[in-house]
Amino acid sequence: MDPTDELAAQLRHAIGRVVRAIRRESDALPTTHSTTLGFLHREGPMTIAELARRRGVKHQGQSRTVAELADLGLVERAASDTDRRVSVIGITAAGRTVLQDEMDARADWLAAALREELDDEERAVLQRLPELFERIARRAD
Repeated sequence: MDPTDELAAQLRHAIGRVVRAIRRESDALPTTHSTTLGFLHREGPMTIAELARRRGVKHQGQSRTVAELADLGLVERAASDTDRRVSVIGITAAGRTVLQDEMDARADWLAAALREELDDEERAVLQRLPELFERIARRAD
């Protein structure tokens, strides 16, 4: 295996483990809920069909998630301006608060792990990672 391919596989595995650990240790909501809230927060109101497509899930499953979030008061439905038969889903103020609380808890968990598991030199190595990962992520934009 090419060294770059091996590095890519190792990074994918390690990043996946870190993301799953952060969610497992800090998230109060199921992943389906926080992912949906995240899309609505970043991209604004959208239909259930748009949410399902963005999340890569079936319409029926996304509809169930939206209903659960609506029951919790975290999203609200409104009629579309262009087609009154279609509902547009938006995040509520309570939804933004819950989402922010989850993002803060994730950052707090990761900061504690960085302090406890890594020394100053190791943390210094990580300083460039956000910039580098942003550059890589822009390939998908």
